Amino acid sequence: MPGRNIEEAHIPLGKASEVITSHLTTHHEQQFALEKRTLRKIDLRLLPLMFITYNLNFMDKTILSSASVFGLRTDTHLVGTQYAWLGSAFYFGYMLWAYPTSMLIPRVPLSKYVGINTLFWGAVVALMGACNSFAPLVVLRVFLGVAEATISPAFLFVTSAWYTRSEVPTRVGVWFAGNSLGGIFASFIAFGLGHVEKGMASWRWLFVVLGIATFLWGVPMLLFLPDSIASAKFLTAEEKECALQRVEKEGTGSAGKEWKAEQAWECLRDPKSMFFFCISLLTQLPNGGTQNFQNLVLKGFGFTSLQTTLVTLPASVIAFTTIFVTGRLAGKFANISLYLIGAIVLFPLTGSAIIYSVTPSRGVKLFGYYLMSTGPGALPLSLSLVGVNYKGSSKKMTMTALLFVAYCTGNLAGPQFFKENEAPHYPTAFRGIMICYALVILVAMTLRMYLARENRKKDKTDGVTGSNSSPEQTVEHTIDDDELTDWNARGFRYRM
Repeated sequence: MPGRNIEEAHIPLGKASEVITSHLTTHHEQQFALEKRTLRKIDLRLLPLMFITYNLNFMDKTILSSASVFGLRTDTHLVGTQYAWLGSAFYFGYMLWAYPTSMLIPRVPLSKYVGINTLFWGAVVALMGACNSFAPLVVLRVFLGVAEATISPAFLFVTSAWYTRSEVPTRVGVWFAGNSLGGIFASFIAFGLGHVEKGMASWRWLFVVLGIATFLWGVPMLLFLPDSIASAKFLTAEEKECALQRVEKEGTGSAGKEWKAEQAWECLRDPKSMFFFCISLLTQLPNGGTQNFQNLVLKGFGFTSLQTTLVTLPASVIAFTTIFVTGRLAGKFANISLYLIGAIVLFPLTGSAIIYSVTPSRGVKLFGYYLMSTGPGALPLSLSLVGVNYKGSSKKMTMTALLFVAYCTGNLAGPQFFKENEAPHYPTAFRGIMICYALVILVAMTLRMYLARENRKKDKTDGVTGSNSSPEQTVEHTIDDDELTDWNARGFRYRM
C-alpha cells in the first residue's frame, strides 16, 4: 500500500536491495543498448555520405595533375608558370569563401546548403573539360575552390555536433580517409581514360566524367544528409533524445545558430589558435606542390604518362592507412594526437631528403616518394583536435575558418616552389618541404607543452581535476551551453 515502508510490507531488506540493484542493472543495460543502437544508426547514415563526398573532393581537386600528363598543358597552350597558377587558383577561391561559409554553416539548413553546393561543384568540374586556354581554366579553378570550401568545415561541424569528444578523432579519420581512397580511384580512372582516343582528348574525359559523377552525388546529399539531430528522420524520438543527451554530456557544445562576435574575438586571442594555424600552414605548403606536380615529378624519375597514374596507387594506399589508423589511435588514447602528428611527418621529411639528393636510383627516389605519402595524415588529426578543444559554436567555426585559411595559404604558395627551370628534379621545392616538416614537429611539441600547462592552470582555478575526455562536468545547467567557451567552462580539459 502507498506510504508503507519495506518492513511494513514484510519485504526483507536484503531482498529489497536485490530488487533495486536488478532494476538499476536492467535500466543501465537498456540505456547502453539504446546508445549503441543510436550511434550505429548515426554512423551508417553520416559516415558514408561524408566519406564518398571526400572521395570526390580529392579526385576533382587533384585530377589536374593527371590531366597535365595527358595533354592539358599543350592543348590549352599553357606557358611559363601558368600551370602552377592553375594549382594555386583553386585555393584563392577556397580562401575567399572559407570564412563566409563557416559563418553560414551553423545558421542554414545544412543538407540543402551542402547538396546545392555539390551540384554547383560538379557542374564546374565538367565545364573544365571544355576549356581551350588558360583564362577559362583559371576562372573555373577559382569557382571550384569556392565550391569545395564548404565541404570540410561542414563535415567538421557535423562531426562535432553529432559525436562525443572521444568519438570525433576516429570519425574525422574515417571521412578524411576518403581523400586517399579518392586518390586510388582517381589513378584507376585516369589510367582507363588515358587510353581513350576517340571523341575528345583523354584529359577532357577526366573532367567530364568526374564532374557528372559529382553532380549526381548532390542528389543523395540533398535527400539523406540531416540538418540536425532534432530533424533527423532516420532516428526515433527516443533515439533523438539519446543522441542529444550524448553530445550535451560529452560533446563540445550545442550547435548555436546565433553568431557571437565575442567568441570569434576570443578565438583570435587564444594562443592555441596560432599553433593550429601554423601546423595547417606548414603541412599544406608541401601538400600544395606535390598534389599538382606529383605526376610531373614521377615522369622526371623516368616513368611514362600512363605509368605515373599507376605508380601513385601505393602512395594513396599508404595515405589511406595512415589517416585511418592514426584516427583510431587518437580516438582510443586521448593525449597522443600531437605525438602522432610529429611521427607522421618524420616519414615525408626523410622522403623529401631522399628525392632532394640527385644520386639515388629511380627505385630509391620512388621509395622516397612513397615515404612522403604519410604527410596528409597530419591535417585530419589537427582538425579533430580543433573539434574537441574549442567549445562554443562561434569560436569553433572561427577556428575552423582560420584553419582553412592556413590550408589555402599553404596550398597557394606550395606550387610556386616547383620552378619550371628546375624540372624534373625541383631541388628548391624539396628543400622547402624538408624545412616545413621539421617545423611541424617543433610546433606540435610546443603546442603539447602549452596545452598541458593550460590544463594544470585549469585544475588550480576550478579547484577540481577535470577530464579531457569529457568536457563538461560542473557547468551550471541554467547557463546556455553555447555561451560557454573552453576558456570559461569548468571541468573542460584540453586533449593533446
